[in-house]
Amino acid sequence: MIAAVTTNIAWIILVIAIGGWIVYGLTNIRRSRAEIGSEITLAANRKPYYDDEILEGKKIERTQLLGLLFLVVVTITLPLYWILEPSREAGAIKMWDHQFDSWGGKLFAATADGGYNCAGCHGGMKGPGGAAAYSMTDPKTGEVKEVSWKAPAINTIYYRYSEEEVRFILNYGRPFSPMSPWGLVGGGPMNEQQIQTVLTYLKGIQIPREDCRLISDDPLTCDGGHLPKATQDEIQAEAERLVAAGTYKTVGEALFNLDLGSGNYSCARCHTKGWSYGDPQVTGGGGFGPNLTGGSAVRQFPQKSDMVAFINGGSEYGKRYGEQGQGSGRMPAFGAMLTESQISAVVDYVRGL
Repeated sequence: MIAAVTTNIAWIILVIAIGGWIVYGLTNIRRSRAEIGSEITLAANRKPYYDDEILEGKKIERTQLLGLLFLVVVTITLPLYWILEPSREAGAIKMWDHQFDSWGGKLFAATADGGYNCAGCHGGMKGPGGAAAYSMTDPKTGEVKEVSWKAPAINTIYYRYSEEEVRFILNYGRPFSPMSPWGLVGGGPMNEQQIQTVLTYLKGIQIPREDCRLISDDPLTCDGGHLPKATQDEIQAEAERLVAAGTYKTVGEALFNLDLGSGNYSCARCHTKGWSYGDPQVTGGGGFGPNLTGGSAVRQFPQKSDMVAFINGGSEYGKRYGEQGQGSGRMPAFGAMLTESQISAVVDYVRGL
C-alpha cells in the first residue's frame, strides 16, 4: 500500500516538473517572437536592473527564503524516501512474484490450455500427484510396452528440495522416466526466465506448513515448518491400514512403499526399479537411487542416528555423507514431511534389507 502511494506521488512530481519545463519553454518562445529591431529595449542585458537597495534588501531576502524552502524540502524528502524505500522494494518484489506466478501458471497448465502439460502429468494445477503415459523398451527382448508412470505430487516439492535443486530437475529432467528436460541447457524448450516463473508458481501451490520458526514467515516456504499434522496422521493411518491388511509386515515397510500422492512420501519410487509403473522388482534393489539391500545402508551409515539425520536433511550437492558418500542433491529431505517416529521406522526397515 505504502509502495503504491509512493509511486503515485513520484509520478505526480514528475508530471509537475515536466509541465513546468513546458510552460517555461513556451513562455520563452513567445517572448522571443517580438518585433525584429527592438533588441535594444527587449534584450535582458540592456534593461535597467535593481539598484543596490533592492538587491541587498528584498531581492536577497527572497533568494534566501527560496533557498531555505528547498533546504526544507530536501531535509524532509530524503529521510522520507529512505524510510519508504524498503516497503517500495518489498512491494515491487511482491508485484513481480505475482506476475511470475501468473506466467508460470500458464506454462504449468495442461496442453489443452496452452501450457507444457505439467498439470496433465502431476494431477492438475495444484500438483497433488497423477500419472503419465510412458513407452519403455525391454533391454533384453527389445519389446516396447506402454506403462502408466506415477508422477509424484509436487505440492510438497519445496519441503524436499531447495530451489536450486528443483531448478536442476526442471532443466535436466529425470532420465529414464517421463520427466523430460525443460530448460534450454538440458535440451528443453524453456529459457531461464520461463524456468524461474515455473519455480515461482510451484511455491504458490505448496501445502502450507505448520510450526514455522517465525510467525511472520510465509507458510508456503518457511524454514523449520512441517506438513500439517492432519496430513502426517493420514500418512500414518494409511501405513497402519496396509499392515493390518497384510500387505506389509511393518509400518516402516509400508512407509517405504507408500502410494499416497503417487509415491510422494515413499522411498521405493527411487530405490525400487519398476515401482513407479506397477512392476516392482527387488525392493530397495536400486533404481534412480542406489541399492539399499545386502546391508549396504548399514555399511554407509554404521550409526542409525547418522542415517536418520541424512534422511531428515537429504543430500547436498558435493557434500560428504556417511562413510563413502558424496551428495548429488537428488536424495530429497523427508524431515519436514514425515514425523521422527516415521523416519525411524523407515530406517529400521532399510537397515534390515
